Amino acid sequence: MIKPVTFTPDSFQSTPGSLYARIRDELRTMIVNGTYQPHQRLPSETDLIKSYGVSRITVRQALGELEKEGLLFKVAGKGMFASKPKSFQSLTRLQGFAEAMSQQGHEIYNRVISFNFLPASKDIALRLGVLEGSLVTEIRRVRHLNREPISFDIFYVNSSVGERLVKEDLASRDIFLIQENDYGIPLGFADLAIDAILTNAETAELLQIAEASPILRVERLTYTKDDTPLNFEYLYCRADNFQFRLRITR
Repeated sequence: MIKPVTFTPDSFQSTPGSLYARIRDELRTMIVNGTYQPHQRLPSETDLIKSYGVSRITVRQALGELEKEGLLFKVAGKGMFASKPKSFQSLTRLQGFAEAMSQQGHEIYNRVISFNFLPASKDIALRLGVLEGSLVTEIRRVRHLNREPISFDIFYVNSSVGERLVKEDLASRDIFLIQENDYGIPLGFADLAIDAILTNAETAELLQIAEASPILRVERLTYTKDDTPLNFEYLYCRADNFQFRLRITR
């Protein structure tokens, strides 16, 4: 049964943006906040046309964008249905995971698996701009989003910063914010590389998914404002309930 939703003219007109963007944004909000539950049928195109007083083309454009985002799916002859929305992090600005997710109202928790001081491998030394074999800090964490494991992170930083981080509450605090706000290290930019791999047994167990499941692997090298390498990390992210988003313009 379709859950009735009332669209008031005043709230509709006060929303900025084009007509289809208004419809898209209102429907997105109702899917994300649970007004429309997963697999619940949305109002028909005809109902949306009447509610908003717009053309069929406008409604279809709004629904099409939500379908591309994975928030809707179409069943031939039956209409559009709400999907279980994936959490996402935008790549348009440099943010830590907890920083980005908490702004969206999600509950964040980091489980620290290990905290080690070890000699830098050739690859890690090259990334951080230190001598091979010099001491670096490795932090392994499982990030939980709304009490569900979402990523396994392996984080490297020089030992002088690592000696300070070991004293911090990394279960609830974001390392980027600690470095900027507590240590006075201004962040500048990051280079990212993203690919898809099949998870190994260790990572699958930590993320509570089947071994050989497809996951996203992110390599991120973060620099300070003066272009000095600061952190390097591998992020192994579940692909079934999380996504990265990026808007690009011509």
